[in-house]
Amino acid sequence: MKFGKKALAAGIMASALALSACGDSGSSTDAGGSGDSDKVYIAMISKGFQHQFWQAVKQGAEEKAAELGVEVTFEGPASETEVDGQLQMLQAAIDKKPDAIAYAALDPQACIPLLEQAEAAKIPVVQFDAGCDSEYPVNLAQTNSLDAGALAADHMAELIGGKGEVGIVGHSQINSTGVERRDGFVNRMKEEYPDVKIVDIQYGDGDHLKSADIAKAMIQANPNLKGLYGTNEGSAIGVVNAVNELGLEKGKLKIIGFDSGKAQTDAIRDGVMAGAITQDPIGMGAATVEAAMKAINGEEQEKLTGTPFYFYNAENIDDPEIAPVLYE
Repeated sequence: MKFGKKALAAGIMASALALSACGDSGSSTDAGGSGDSDKVYIAMISKGFQHQFWQAVKQGAEEKAAELGVEVTFEGPASETEVDGQLQMLQAAIDKKPDAIAYAALDPQACIPLLEQAEAAKIPVVQFDAGCDSEYPVNLAQTNSLDAGALAADHMAELIGGKGEVGIVGHSQINSTGVERRDGFVNRMKEEYPDVKIVDIQYGDGDHLKSADIAKAMIQANPNLKGLYGTNEGSAIGVVNAVNELGLEKGKLKIIGFDSGKAQTDAIRDGVMAGAITQDPIGMGAATVEAAMKAINGEEQEKLTGTPFYFYNAENIDDPEIAPVLYE
């Protein structure tokens, strides 16, 4: 028997109470915050916790919270494939009755019933990185992932001389960032670089090992492959690991990544990776807390807060504009 995503979320609502009663699952160092103090309390539920990107978002949120004198808790599932686990975290956050919730949706449909519950409880909701298909949240702090994917395509095309075969190691076919970073890249290639052929698109869930296995298989199946694009931190690191494990000559296969983190910046400095797109996760975390405070205070605000993105490589990695948004 098939169950829809709303039915899945409804079932998760019931199990979340038992989960919260048993204590924190260990996915976050701060997940146990209860909002019992007199401070304004904002509960943030992320798409993940293991990647350095999310740690940088957490840093920005905590710095802004300290500046404003409010309490923030930040948690997320161990893997960005754990939709049910994330929904349990969202249910537990609603049950704590915070002053506001900040949410980054792994699945834009499965979260709808829970946001309806938050609306019924009159808990303001803002979003970051990826949104839920609900009209209730008042703000989304997000990078334009379509444009960022297109920028990655521009640099890939330049690196391979405007023609040849490339592949994509994606991190999700469900959440908006995975879909849009892929589609931005694919559409730009079709529109502007007709001599570039995308020979394969596979998904490694942002997992280093899975992404490395996919990349190795793609390289071995396509001997004329000129480049690979990894759509998030874990995907890109997987591609780098694949190239190193296969013993390929540095720089022969052009690799474009997404986000930063020490493994990617080291790979760029070493010449294994050609470059990557970076966001401003610290700024995203700060913007999310600011939006939550506006929602709590009933202030008008735009539905979308755009956060910047940049291409960086060995030539500009230490530039004053780039260095502050690279997290290691």
